[in-house]
Amino acid sequence: MSTTPPNFRKHSAVLLDGADRAPNRSMLRAVGFKDEDFSKPVVGIASTWSMVTPCNMHIDALAREAAAGADGAGGKAIIFGTITVADGISMGTPGMRYSLVSREVIADSIETVAACEGFDAVVAIGGCDKNMPGCVIALARLNRPGVFVYGGTILPGIHPGTKAECDIISVFEAVGQHAAGKLDDAGLKTVEDCSIPGPGSCGGMYTANTMASAIEALGMSLPNSSSQIAISAEKQQDCRRAGQAALALLKAGIKPRDIITRKAFENAITVVIALGGSTNAVLHLLAIAHTAGVKLSLDDFTRVGRRVPVLADLKPSGRYGMAHLSRIGGLLPLMKTLLDAGLLHGECLTVTGKTVAENLSGVGSYPLDQDVVRPMSNPIKPDSHLRILYGNLAPKGAVAKISGKEGLTFSGKALVFESEEAALKAILAGRAKAGHVIVIRNEGPRGGPGMREMLSPTSAIMGRGLGRDVALITDGRFSGGSHGFVVGHITPEAAEGGPIALLKNGDPITIDAVANVITLGLPAREIQARRRAWKAKPPKETRGTLAKYAKLVSSASEGAVTDKYL
Repeated sequence: MSTTPPNFRKHSAVLLDGADRAPNRSMLRAVGFKDEDFSKPVVGIASTWSMVTPCNMHIDALAREAAAGADGAGGKAIIFGTITVADGISMGTPGMRYSLVSREVIADSIETVAACEGFDAVVAIGGCDKNMPGCVIALARLNRPGVFVYGGTILPGIHPGTKAECDIISVFEAVGQHAAGKLDDAGLKTVEDCSIPGPGSCGGMYTANTMASAIEALGMSLPNSSSQIAISAEKQQDCRRAGQAALALLKAGIKPRDIITRKAFENAITVVIALGGSTNAVLHLLAIAHTAGVKLSLDDFTRVGRRVPVLADLKPSGRYGMAHLSRIGGLLPLMKTLLDAGLLHGECLTVTGKTVAENLSGVGSYPLDQDVVRPMSNPIKPDSHLRILYGNLAPKGAVAKISGKEGLTFSGKALVFESEEAALKAILAGRAKAGHVIVIRNEGPRGGPGMREMLSPTSAIMGRGLGRDVALITDGRFSGGSHGFVVGHITPEAAEGGPIALLKNGDPITIDAVANVITLGLPAREIQARRRAWKAKPPKETRGTLAKYAKLVSSASEGAVTDKYL
């Protein structure tokens, strides 16, 4: 009989206790359970380990550290696997259609294993972009004590000639430089060879680091988990502490939905803005909120963004990588700055069992000689870089990432493409000229299907030196590494007959990131005539994962979740 209080083993007791569960226990003895383990809370360790990508290649070792932490705290850990895909490898190909889909597969699989096997608590460890929201969606669905651990950021590569730091975005932009004749074959090969030196997620404030930071601010990771280097001793300790924290949460009766409240989402949005984070944070935070039963909308990003400045000078639009932030103290001093400025809700609970304010009580300031994070008195931008745009081209909203370096308004003539591949080919061939608004449509959640990231086209634009002269809009989305005058998540998407489906070459388009408006400059009667003539395209996929996703997925403005209409 178990000597552990039954509320600590609410789920595992159903599978393991009593004479009729002898077959269950027999199976577990084969995977390492001893007699004494059957009286302990069972902690699932969800590992996204894979050799598919450097983001996740080290996570098997981190999972073992988390398991050791849980075992040492009085639990019995079981490590299990879930998938990851490599955004950086599939980018610009049809395979990228599976990237956002993988968020749902990860969430489904963690939920499935944890619920089936009676885990009392869960630690989830993620590396590449969709791992983070997928893991937290699963934790919110299960609502069992849980902790998310970020696998950590990669170290920057060093160019052997220039000695400049480089990363995956350096390679994408080198492709554009090569196409423009600014870089020869040998130069491109050099950048390719040096930019990814080992394990860890892409090193700027791209989507992985953005979402890791957002989840820490949300309260679902231990302090500074988001800003540790993948191969550091600190990351190993973070994993051990996460295993321990799962048991502490179990004993305290604290569950994910006690932590991820509306105020916690406002904290997450605040931190994403201060860091200059990825537009994907909008999509993923909406999805997590939906799962947690928290009311959150696009307009909340505008409301919070009016009062929050961009403080971190991080890539892609800034100078530094996540490793630099780690070296000066990580995320905590920034959060303390925001708390002291009255921009964070300090009373929000976290996975430490303490509040945000309590976690930050002993945190000091960044070193005086650093310029990675600016003071509140000298922001990079006084308000949010994430702009939620509306207008006759996006009546249900669109998401732009405007740092201000590109300017705050853009007017130009549409250059329309029906796919990412067609647009990239034209950009590399020099067809995109100053004054063009490149339109890439039929790449939305349903139309793609899968809502691919347009990193290859935006990087080609930057590589060709057109970052200030060309805009790009899409019903798809952008990598956190994209920068320039870009607008994504345009809704309704083209596949649903949204206004983006009606555009023709030469149409006048204005993007205003001050008034937060995106406008097609045509008379209403012309737009209406085009709408009457529009016909939906047949589905691109009729079987398998992508077909199911296209059938179930909601609008990007609702987080592109797959259970909205169930």
